[in-house]
Amino acid sequence: MHRRTLLAATAGLAAGLTAGPSARSIAQTAGRKTIRLANRVIEVNGKPATRYGAFQPSGAWGITLNEGDTFDVRLENGLDVLSGLHWHGLNPPWRQDGVPYISGPPIAPGKFADYSFPAQPAGTRWMHSHFGLQEQNLLAAPLIVREQSAIRSGLQEVVVLLEDFSWTKPSLIFEELRKPKPMGNMSGGMSGMSRGGMNMPGMNMPSGGGMDLNDVTYDAFLANDRTLADPQVFDVEKGAEVRLRIINAAASTNFMIDLGNVEGTVLTVDGNPVVPLKVRQFPLAIAQRVDIAVRLPADGSALPVLARGEGLTKQTGVVLRPRGAPVAKIAETAEMAAPALGLMDEMKLRAAKPLTSRRIDRSVPVDLVGNMSGYVWGMAVHGMEGVPVTVEKGERVELVMRNTTMMAHPMHMHGPSFQVTEINGQAFPGAVRDVVLVPPRTTVKVVFDADNPGMWAFHCHNLYHMAAGMFATVVYRGFN
Repeated sequence: MHRRTLLAATAGLAAGLTAGPSARSIAQTAGRKTIRLANRVIEVNGKPATRYGAFQPSGAWGITLNEGDTFDVRLENGLDVLSGLHWHGLNPPWRQDGVPYISGPPIAPGKFADYSFPAQPAGTRWMHSHFGLQEQNLLAAPLIVREQSAIRSGLQEVVVLLEDFSWTKPSLIFEELRKPKPMGNMSGGMSGMSRGGMNMPGMNMPSGGGMDLNDVTYDAFLANDRTLADPQVFDVEKGAEVRLRIINAAASTNFMIDLGNVEGTVLTVDGNPVVPLKVRQFPLAIAQRVDIAVRLPADGSALPVLARGEGLTKQTGVVLRPRGAPVAKIAETAEMAAPALGLMDEMKLRAAKPLTSRRIDRSVPVDLVGNMSGYVWGMAVHGMEGVPVTVEKGERVELVMRNTTMMAHPMHMHGPSFQVTEINGQAFPGAVRDVVLVPPRTTVKVVFDADNPGMWAFHCHNLYHMAAGMFATVVYRGFN
């Protein structure tokens, strides 16, 4: 744990939490891990910032488990506000999913909640608050369930969690976004506007012509709490192969991962294995993850792993350094802005473990709607906003997500992962994911098997779009 998060292991974590008379004996049962939510102080470009954090009592950030383990966790709320965590990418019983007022109530200050279920599927997952705008206050952490194949490989693993940082309070950011906009700033809501060729499969959208890439201008981007003014440096062996587990935990920023002149191999997306794909750059939408195997340069030089904000020159990252190699200062702005994220790379991905082939039992149209003028966003299921996606246990379900807006939406369904099967009419056996980006004027189809009854959140993972209404549920008929 580096010095920026040292205070996370003091003030909030050292404070005793009242959780009932038998709390201590219960918490010490074999195999149980404890995660504590607490205030912490990080340093951003030389200035201290108090934000939230999720740490084990040892100071370990988040949780790392092995495939086959049980997710046996006590979550203690050391904050002075209601809170909780969602176990993003895992498929627990629905009451343990960590979404307030859907899975269960939020956790009161000084109280706790216990979770116990198989830690599956294995892979790069993460945890974050689903309460209010707490995710913008950095209440997120890695959740890694190491695959048996990864353990056997013996590769060194480096976890990189990306976030967007603002000195402005999240509530004020949201308040500013909700203020009425003049007509000239309504590009995000001009759903009747047409653009020649915009519906070509997977095309990378230009940044002009009305498309809105970023709602919020951030003061910094962080990689493991640090900017490029003082990046985290990982010591590795000269010429070694390293497995990067990169998590986009930003509230409202898509990133382009950049390996420079080094070619890496994509192993998984959203924790799920894909047919290996060679890349030097790779798009990572909000809440998506990618595992990339990279081999350090043979000349023994250090390797920066960078992430540029979509449409921006602002960047962050970490450095892989063979022992003794010099680390050159890396500018916090790149020479060129990252392009708008499209789906060209998505269409190259193939699931290494695709869903079994079977007929579709239920196809559900989901229109992504909204506008920038009043900053109102929504999801119209079967043409009706506020209606849940209803399914029967055992069905193969298809979601047809059609983006009618001029903003991209990273769409996340809780519970089972889905497989991407079609983009703008072009069918292909795509990756198994839990987040898929739906760019403007694009239709994306995904399928999943309804095998875990309950009530599950289904929403855009841009925090402010979700808060402004782009949130629905998937409900199993007759669940209890």
